[in-house]
Amino acid sequence: MDTSLNQQQAVCGKESIDLLNCVAQSSFDQEKCLSLLQALRQCVINKKVKKFSLAADTREHPDSSGKKHT
Repeated sequence: MDTSLNQQQAVCGKESIDLLNCVAQSSFDQEKCLSLLQALRQCVINKKVKKFSLAADTREHPDSSGKKHT
């Protein structure tokens, strides 16, 4: 695997994406999603994750009226 790609991947990112994709499926499988939730929880414990956050975009975004937020 490419090491630069591994360094960019979020901690427990695969487990998080797998769980989110599971709950987003139209054929929701609660048992499968529960298994993926447990895998994510185990990763969080193993990696000692305290909090998740999405990457913040610091640029100002216009609202629906075209004005920028401040």
